[in-house]
Amino acid sequence: MAVSSTRSFEIDATPEQVMAAIAAVDRLPEWSPTHKSVTIESTHPDGRPHRVRMTVSIVGITDEQVVDYTWNGDESMSWTLVESSQQRQQDGAYTLTPKGSGTAVEFALTIDPKIPIPGFLVRRAEKMALDIAGKGLKSFTEKNYR
Repeated sequence: MAVSSTRSFEIDATPEQVMAAIAAVDRLPEWSPTHKSVTIESTHPDGRPHRVRMTVSIVGITDEQVVDYTWNGDESMSWTLVESSQQRQQDGAYTLTPKGSGTAVEFALTIDPKIPIPGFLVRRAEKMALDIAGKGLKSFTEKNYR
């Protein structure tokens, strides 16, 4: 059963600075404790990551996955799961909107595990992913890209 969630938050940085932090996919393990390793396998012509292989561990489940990233300038980024040992589907996106001197960020995530997982574990993993996307990205961006 697929589960979808969204979270909105603000970062004290420009959309260009936030997107630069998001595009630093190889640095995900620095701000996302669920990401154990990340390897960029291919890039788009502008140098931003296209196909990425990663090892992710959340609520005691480790997943080897490959995702494809799509970029829309400094406005949005999305990814789609290509292969995974633990999921049938994963789609995510960051949408950035200028707000004063900072950026409003909307993070959306849909996951569909291959194996039945108790609802409380799915909700815990979902909450962790949303918290990391908000707090981790905010801290990483404000520390490294402002």
